[in-house]
Amino acid sequence: MGGIIAVQKLVSIGYYIVCASAAWLPASDLDPVHDPGFAAARARAEAVGPRRATAARTASGGGALVGVASWTDPTITKGEVFYPKGADSAEARLRFYASRFPLVEVDSTYYALPARRTAELWVERTPADFTFNIKAFALMTGQPTEVARLPKPLRDALPARLAEKQRIYATDLDAELYDAVWAVFLDAMEPLRAAGKLGAVLLQYPRWFLPNRESDDAILDAVMRLGAIRGAVEFRNARWFAPQRAERTLEFLTAHDITFVAVDEPQGMESSVPPVFAVTSPALAMIRFHGRRSAMWEASGITAVERFRYLYDKEELTARVPDVEKMTAAAGRMHVVFNNCYGNYGTTNAIELGTMLER
Repeated sequence: MGGIIAVQKLVSIGYYIVCASAAWLPASDLDPVHDPGFAAARARAEAVGPRRATAARTASGGGALVGVASWTDPTITKGEVFYPKGADSAEARLRFYASRFPLVEVDSTYYALPARRTAELWVERTPADFTFNIKAFALMTGQPTEVARLPKPLRDALPARLAEKQRIYATDLDAELYDAVWAVFLDAMEPLRAAGKLGAVLLQYPRWFLPNRESDDAILDAVMRLGAIRGAVEFRNARWFAPQRAERTLEFLTAHDITFVAVDEPQGMESSVPPVFAVTSPALAMIRFHGRRSAMWEASGITAVERFRYLYDKEELTARVPDVEKMTAAAGRMHVVFNNCYGNYGTTNAIELGTMLER
């Protein structure tokens, strides 16, 4: 199975792992099947038919919300790749997107702290049952951010030695400034939380975030700061699921009722987390599809769009349906996010998988 971990645990301790039923077959880079262009992807979506913005009722009877990781990337907003003619404003695009999907993941919050007014507009422009997952700001998960992207009050509060830097890490900040970063983020999220539209905050930790006591403490600190908001943890280092560590990783998340984010992504590299489909909280299960563009997964100097530029074929999606259904059955509430955010690749795959789950 090429590194896929096979572990069996009793349901009584709160989680299980489901292994993929088919062998991992990485596609060649930019082949015509997995990068056929926007027109071919659109034709596949149209062949399925209009997508309703409802939860997909799986064979298990549970509900799975399916959506994508961005509705504003330049590759999806240009021309008529996904949005119809005339949907050329932020409001029009979000309203159209929300008419097709019940869930979206906001990734722009990783790069810059959001504004409360932005979240208020998201609430106003989406149906009452629409759900937002929000990616944590970079400093909140131990990753660097550009000083210029910080809100002016935070920039002004930086000591001179940091204000002159181009990028800073959370470890550069004193406790008061780090608390302020969290306070700005949580204040901005309050309109979504109050409206019942905040699904979870995605805590995606970097490749250098290794399994140890210090990392465990960092996760618990983040979850504590989120309070009643659900945190969902995604790892980017294979060591978290090394044979001698996998059980410990899931037991830790289960013990603290933290949602584990399962992934479908390229395999065989340091940052490759195997496709382990675990449920560590009865409140929410989650899986993110990153594509399988192996040649670009750890490449430097490329855009996120190029890293995730991959259209899953129907057989690859079909093979994942049992995994999604089993996770949904265990948690009752399931979020499926397509992060292959190149043009309409993610929306096409989300439409296809959502329909497969309904059937």
